[in-house]
Amino acid sequence: MSQPLEPQSLTGRRALVTGSSRGVGADTVRYFAEAGADVVINFRNKAPRAEKLAGELRELGVRALVQGADLTDASSVDQLMAAVREEFGGLDILVLNASGGMESGMAEDYALQLNRDAQLRVLDAALPLLGEGSRVVFVTSHQAHFINTTPTMPEYEPVARSKRAGEDALRERIPALAERGIEFVVVSGDMIEGTVTATLLNRLNPGAIEERREQAGKLYNVAEFAAEVALAAVEPVPADHTRLVGDTSSFGGE
Repeated sequence: MSQPLEPQSLTGRRALVTGSSRGVGADTVRYFAEAGADVVINFRNKAPRAEKLAGELRELGVRALVQGADLTDASSVDQLMAAVREEFGGLDILVLNASGGMESGMAEDYALQLNRDAQLRVLDAALPLLGEGSRVVFVTSHQAHFINTTPTMPEYEPVARSKRAGEDALRERIPALAERGIEFVVVSGDMIEGTVTATLLNRLNPGAIEERREQAGKLYNVAEFAAEVALAAVEPVPADHTRLVGDTSSFGGE
């Protein structure tokens, strides 16, 4: 995937991407760094992977802060933001990418804790760091974004509903964010080839990815979808604050 952002277009800007030690988050943070931004690589339990990525990005001449955090824990989030303030002094881009809920052995309400409550917690903790002209991007899936009108696989429904609850709660903040000069956009994508979620769903529901690929005609891979997330951080915000990536013809209206 070629660089979607103009070289040096983000020089002097500071970006935090949650869940950025691997997958879509890692590619998004790489695109920001390649465009000249100083970046925060956030992880929950993949420190070596995060440190390796940071080393690669520092070779580009940008600053890369590696900061672990459990986003469902308020004190952990506060420590994350304190480290960002100390290192960078503030933020210009916040990408709420980390999500989950299909992990085994978690509390029954874990998906809601992570996909709704933690998203609001991170935003609230980041607000003092976000100045006028900054941008908040929330990453979701079509299966979650359209869950109120289009059913999804039973195995994914609890996660989809929790992510839609997170999106709804964040959208309620748009007027307050606008008053502070902070822009907000939701990026919704279809199933992404090669992600943990897609792999888990295919394991639970064999053939699900192939079936969805046939319906949509094409599914984006990790690098391609990350490019759309990166662009959402810099391109004009759509009137409905929503950037839909890929085919949506199989999904009803909101």
